[in-house]
Amino acid sequence: MAYSDNIFIRETIDGLPKESDSPTPRTRAKRDAAAPAAVKAEPRAVAAKRVRPKADRFIWGIYVALLFISIIELFSASSAEVHGSNVYEPLIRHCIFLGIGLVLVIWLQNIHFGYFSRFASTLAILSLGLLVFSTLFGADINGAQRAIKIAGFTIQPPEIVKLTVIIWLATILGKSQRPGGVSTAAVVKVAIIVVVFAGILWINGLTNTILMMGVSVCMFLIGGIQWKKLGAVALVYAVAALVLFAFKYVTPSSTEFDKAAAGTATVQTESTIGRQDTQKGRLKRHMEGVHPGDPIDDFNRQVVFAKMAQANGGLLGQGPGNSRENARLPLAFSDYIYSIVVEDTGFIGGLVLMLLYLFLLARAGSIAYKCNRAFPAFLIMGCAVLIVFQALVHMAIVTGVFPVSGQPLPFISKGGTSVIVMSMAIGIMLSVSRFAVTGNDRKANQAELNALPEEMHTSNFASNR
Repeated sequence: MAYSDNIFIRETIDGLPKESDSPTPRTRAKRDAAAPAAVKAEPRAVAAKRVRPKADRFIWGIYVALLFISIIELFSASSAEVHGSNVYEPLIRHCIFLGIGLVLVIWLQNIHFGYFSRFASTLAILSLGLLVFSTLFGADINGAQRAIKIAGFTIQPPEIVKLTVIIWLATILGKSQRPGGVSTAAVVKVAIIVVVFAGILWINGLTNTILMMGVSVCMFLIGGIQWKKLGAVALVYAVAALVLFAFKYVTPSSTEFDKAAAGTATVQTESTIGRQDTQKGRLKRHMEGVHPGDPIDDFNRQVVFAKMAQANGGLLGQGPGNSRENARLPLAFSDYIYSIVVEDTGFIGGLVLMLLYLFLLARAGSIAYKCNRAFPAFLIMGCAVLIVFQALVHMAIVTGVFPVSGQPLPFISKGGTSVIVMSMAIGIMLSVSRFAVTGNDRKANQAELNALPEEMHTSNFASNR
């Protein structure tokens, strides 16, 4: 505060003598003490506001929009799940998980992203233990043994694994960024981690394995990996996939799926013929396609009614709640909710929803490009790619581009574990947008270095290109 301002304040306070001469240090101290508290606090409040960054409003806006869409479309798609007179029960359960996710987003955005690197490997290994336990002793859901039931709640370890592995990969790559790309040691370590986790995920589902490998490749590309290293990684992934395929499929197995398809066995569903035969049958049916006039059975019911729902949507849709297929389409509220979105809002609504996810990825890319450090750039892009890739895979399955498989639509599909994990990913992204330094402020850069472990001080060379 300038001296002239002190004189003005001093002269406006009743009961204190007016002075125009230059004050002594003792007099100046008395004047400052007599100044109104609001005036004295103003510079401190301004300074606090200046050094307290805010989370990215665009990421917040996309997240809130997805929450609103989720509430509307989940209510529209959950009529097949309603039992008894309480038609709002599925929506209430879903809103509870959305609320928990919102609390986690607010909490995580206030935590400096540097703390995530400290526990990355521990969390990933713990999630691997949960995944192994669910594979060996878990509850069966939709023909796959991949869930743990505790006190009435269902935990899906594959959803947790995807996020913890992404944080671990971002930590490894964040300390290994070099001019010209990622170090060879980091590439080897990441490839081994992905193959191990993907191999266990493969047992209960192919799409999660593809997601993990795809996200890791994207993170390599973000780090500027050399093409020969990327080719080596692709070769390792391909060999691992062939080994897993041979171990899982090129073995003597039952022919119940073929018998059921030919009508020479008793009526069965996919969950009763074995997971291996189910997946082989899905691939076979996907290649053959579904045609008008084909009989509807337990093996093609999802595909047929999903296509009907999308056809009913047309360009502008039937309006929220006016779906004709939500009661007939299996898992309309989870694995096939995008078809209900298209039926309710039409092609335009489905396109808008897809663009929301793509805008989230674009915004994350913009923030990552400006980050001064490599770790926050990898972290925000890893979380964004995970969310968007999962959304695109869900849409590809529903529209018939990919074979039938269970993959929830982030934030929109019903499912507690998925909603909470994806909300945590949003919270981490907001933390990066809030605390990652993107300018040349020396004090801010030094504060960021102090908040990060020494091995995480690697610069983001992409921001300097």
